[in-house]
Amino acid sequence: MAAELIDAKIAGLGDWRGAVLAKLRALIRAADPDVEETVKWQKPSNPSGVPVWEHAGILCTGETYKDKVKLTFAKGAALADPARLFNASLDGNTRRAIDLYEGQELDEAAFKALVRAAVEANLEKPARAKK
Repeated sequence: MAAELIDAKIAGLGDWRGAVLAKLRALIRAADPDVEETVKWQKPSNPSGVPVWEHAGILCTGETYKDKVKLTFAKGAALADPARLFNASLDGNTRRAIDLYEGQELDEAAFKALVRAAVEANLEKPARAKK
């Protein structure tokens, strides 16, 4: 179900943002074959919700805006980022984000390493089960 909602969101964008989100999704899946896709925060102003990738908790979310695609890593502040992919939400204590703009290239190997690091961080301290 979630995969179909993400497919529909990508198709519905119909521009460079959909292509970028599809590429990021493929890289996440390649980095972590056990990743689970979900969709959260559906509301009237955003009926398709926000794609979320999880493994022992949230790894990252994929949001689209008019001028960018934003991937927010839930535990980004705790992750090593030697390639300096994080370029947004840098002042928070927990999250970090990567904003990608039209035509911008991404270091795919560094991105996959970041996803694997996020998985490791979640496995070390999994999200608490909801009561």
